[in-house]
Amino acid sequence: MARSYKPPYQINATVVRLVGEISQQLGRWSVATKATLTPQLRRDHRIRTIQASLAIENNSLTVEQVTAVLAGKRVLGPPREIHEVKNAFSAYDQMANWRPTSRTALLEAHRLLMLGLMDAPGHFRRSGVGIYRGDKIVHMAPPASLVAKLIDQLLRWLENTDTHPLISSCVFHYEFEFIHPFSDGNGRLGRLWQTLILGRWQPILMYLPVETVIRNRQQDYYAALAAADAASDATPFLEFMLHALNTAMLEVVDPPSSRKKTSEKKSEKKSEKTADRLLREIRRNPHLTIANLAALLGISTRSIERNLQTLQESGRLQRVGAARGGHWRPI
Repeated sequence: MARSYKPPYQINATVVRLVGEISQQLGRWSVATKATLTPQLRRDHRIRTIQASLAIENNSLTVEQVTAVLAGKRVLGPPREIHEVKNAFSAYDQMANWRPTSRTALLEAHRLLMLGLMDAPGHFRRSGVGIYRGDKIVHMAPPASLVAKLIDQLLRWLENTDTHPLISSCVFHYEFEFIHPFSDGNGRLGRLWQTLILGRWQPILMYLPVETVIRNRQQDYYAALAAADAASDATPFLEFMLHALNTAMLEVVDPPSSRKKTSEKKSEKKSEKTADRLLREIRRNPHLTIANLAALLGISTRSIERNLQTLQESGRLQRVGAARGGHWRPI
C-alpha cells in the first residue's frame, strides 16, 4: 500500500503552461550564466534566498546585515536571528551533498538549520501541533505517531515518481508542510528541500532565489497552503509555487535593475513609462498576473492595477478570458 502512495494533485492546463514557461526561461538563464554565474553571483543569490526564507519566519535582518554576518562583521541584531542566519548558511552549504529522497539527509538538514534554536533538532516531533495565524488555528497536523510513516511514504513517492521535477518539488513542499514533521523549522526546511529537489534536476536552480518572491507574496503563500488543505489536494499550492518559480526565473533572466536603467536616467513622465514597461513585459508573457508584474517592475500591485486600467481605457490593452486563467492582449 505504501509503495503505491501518490499525493493528491492535478496536472491542469495552468500547470502545463507554467512548466513550459519556466523551462523556456531556464534555457535562457543557463545560456546566460555560462559566463555570468560567478562565485560572487552565486553567493549573492544564496544570501537573498536565506534572508527571504528567514524573513518569512519573522527574522528581521536585512540583506546587508545577513551579508555582514557572513563576512564575520559585528551586526546589531537579536542574537537568535544572527544564529538563524549562520545555521541556514551551514545547511545550504551542505545541500549539494544530500539525496532529496533520504530520511537521514532530511534529519541532518533540520539539525543544521535548528541547532541551538530548539530542543532535539534533527528529530521528528513527539507531540501534536497546530499552525496558527494570529489566534486562529489554520491547520492541525497529523498525529506525531504517524509522522515517520508519512515522511517515509512521501520520500518513497519522490524517489519513484516520473512526474516532472518542477511539479514533484512543489507537491513535496506542500505535503511536507501538511505533515509538519518537526516542532519548529518546517517552513524553512520545506523551502530548502524544494530547492534541493530542483537542484538535483538542474544544478543552476540551487541558486534561484524563489524565496524572495514568496516573501513578497507571503499572504498568498499562506492562502495557497490553506486552499490546498481545504481541497485535500495540492493543486492550489502547486499553481502558486509554479507562478513563484516563473517570476523568480524572469527576475534572474532579466533583472529589474537592468530594466530600470533607462527610466532612472529619465524620471519624467513616470506613469507613461510604467505603462510602457508593463506592455513590454506583457508582450513577453501575456499570462503574467498582477503580482508577477509588480515583482518584475518593483512597484506596488495598486500601481500595476492603475496602469493596467489606463492601458485598457486607452485601447492599448485587452483582457481575454476570466481574471483567473485568462491572458492579456496588447493592441
